[in-house]
Order: sequence, then C-alpha cells, then structure tokens
Amino acid sequence: MSSIFALPPILFVPLREMFGISYTLLGTLVLTNFCTQLAIDLIFTFFSKYFNVKKILRVMPLITSVGMLIYALIPTLFPNVAYLGLILGTVIFSVSAGLSEVLLSPAIAAIPSDNPQRDMSMLHSLYAFGVFFVVVVATLGLKLLGNANWMYITVFFALLPIIAAVLFMTSPIPEMNEGESTGKTSGGRSRIFGLFLCAGCIFFGSCSENAMTNWISSFMEKSLGVDKAVGDILGMALFAILLGVARISYAKYGRNICRVLLAGMISAAVCYITIGICSNVIISFIACILVGFVTSMLWPGTLIMMEEKLPGVGVAAFALMAASGDMGASIAPQLLGIVTDVVSESTVAYDLSVRVGLTPEQIGLKAGMLVTTIFPIIGTGFVLAAIAYFKKQKANN
Repeated sequence: MSSIFALPPILFVPLREMFGISYTLLGTLVLTNFCTQLAIDLIFTFFSKYFNVKKILRVMPLITSVGMLIYALIPTLFPNVAYLGLILGTVIFSVSAGLSEVLLSPAIAAIPSDNPQRDMSMLHSLYAFGVFFVVVVATLGLKLLGNANWMYITVFFALLPIIAAVLFMTSPIPEMNEGESTGKTSGGRSRIFGLFLCAGCIFFGSCSENAMTNWISSFMEKSLGVDKAVGDILGMALFAILLGVARISYAKYGRNICRVLLAGMISAAVCYITIGICSNVIISFIACILVGFVTSMLWPGTLIMMEEKLPGVGVAAFALMAASGDMGASIAPQLLGIVTDVVSESTVAYDLSVRVGLTPEQIGLKAGMLVTTIFPIIGTGFVLAAIAYFKKQKANN
C-alpha cells in the first residue's frame, strides 16, 4: 500500500517533464486512485457478506503488482497516450489499495488481543514506515538513474507485493464479522448517527493528511526551491517518519482518542495556514513535515473511536469508514491541484509575483495549501460534535 500512495507523487515532476502533464491532470491521478478505492469501499459497505474475505486478502497483493507493472511499461505500451496508461495502471493498483483498506483493519480487529487499540495503531504505523522506505528508495533511485528512468524504480516496487501474497497465502486469517451493521443492531438510529459522525471525522482527517502526502514533494521542489532529492528525503520521508512515530507512540502511551483527534485537527489547520502565508522557507519546510505528526492519528484514531464507542461493528462499517477516508483523500489533493493551476495562471498571481519576489507557480502552490485549511477547520467541528454526542449517549445509558 505504501508504494501505491507514496510512489506516484514522487513521480509527478518526472512525469510532468517527460509527458507535459498539467498539475490538474496529476491531481486527477490522485482522484482516480481514491475514487477507485471509494467504489471498492462502497461495494463492501453494502455487499460485504457476498465475498470470500480470506481469498481476497490472499490475492490482493498480486493486483498491486499488475497495476504497478502497467505503470512502469507506459513508455513501451502507451508512448503516444501516456496519460491513458497512467489512468489504467492507477485504477488496477487502486483496486488492491481499496481492498486493503477495507479488509486489513477488521482482520486486525478480529485477532484476540489484550490491547486492540495498540494493534490498530501499530498496523497504521507500519504503513507510515513503508512510505519512508518507498520515498528513500525512489528518491535515491531517481538521483542515480535520472528522472528519465523512473520506470525501472516502478518495476522494483511492482515485485515487492509478490512477497506479501506469499505471506498471506501461508498465514492463518481470523474469522471476521462480514455482515452489514448499523440498523440491524440494537439502537439502530443511534448507531447510524454515530457512524455518520465518525465518517465525517475520518473524511476531514483524510483530507488534512493526504493533501500534504500527495503534494509535499512537488511543493518543496517548486514552491520552496528545495532540491528534489533533499526535499523528498528530508521532507516526504520525515513526514512519513513522524506519521509512524506518532502512531507507535499512541500504541504504547496513548489515551483518550477523542482529545487526540481534536488536537490533531486544530494543529493541522495551524500548519496549513503557516505554509500558505509564511515566506520563510525553513518555517514552511518545518510546517509541512509537522503535518505528518499532527494528522497521524486522524484516520486510525477515528477507527479506534468507532470501535470504542460503537462496539460490535462489522466489515461493512469499516468499509464505510474507508469510503469516507478515500473520498477525502481524493477531493483534497484534486482541489489543491486545481487551485494551484487556476491561481498560478491568473493575472493576480502575476502581479503579486512582481511585488513579493515569487513565481506565479509558487504563489499558486501556496494558495492551494491555504485553501486546504478548510478541511481541518470543519473537521474540528465534527470531532467536537462526536465528543458531545458520545458523551450524551454514555450519560443516557
């Protein structure tokens, strides 16, 4: 999963240079990624009981390999319609990502444990460290081989999921509750509203995290003027490390997930405002990295809150959460890309660039980051509503 999410943003600049793809179309690749995952999430939300979950878990890494190989073979298979190849490869490996998001969390939740919150947080921390591995290997690979040879790096990451498939096929998988949840259980309406609040929290949390995840590489290179290799390793990789460290820290020491979610939303808003208005490169650089730390628990933390406040939910509820998260992860990066293109091509950006000493493209990227602030701000409202609602439910019970 780490390669699916972390590798394409690293390749944005090489793809833009080689094929002349606009920021909006690059953002559309992210949108395609998460919309495909969203479709998988919705299918499992309503029809999870019709699938053999264990068999799907065992074959989904192979789907990743197929998608990544198509991505790598674009110069050979789609030399004149490269963007079509990018879309095709993205759709295929995004199917696997969607299945992973829907099924891995309930699989972990189904394993008997004395501390299920720790297990869930550890699961998501491993993704973060996977991102670090992808960033370092891909960045050094581009530095050594050159941007024109990005496809060989993609082939390398296409082979790794085969190992995951072998591990799944030789490992026991726990039984999971595959039925549909919410209205068929006691307190149906109450649980549905509780799930709605959780879905809102994970949507805006995903927006806050993934806007930066998908654009930090391009932003540091084009807006902050940082060398790509330095920006990816010290920027994107440190972002992933802080993401993982925060999740492991919560797994070991964490308490009161609702307060953690509230603090994360507020801090994310502060970081994005800082990035959007601050002209100091170092401060902006640090704020970009800190987004990884403050948003680290917004997705897994919402799942922990759901399990804690709404016990007994099944695969369908986890699929609904994944759908909400994927929707946020598709909308936010796409919006950032659109705002960047629109602002950077406007006369306002041109006039402002003369006065502040920035290029229109740099102003556009900063404007995109500033607009992203709306997501953690609204997310703060959802977390506050969830805290009040679950507190009221506990008092009534």
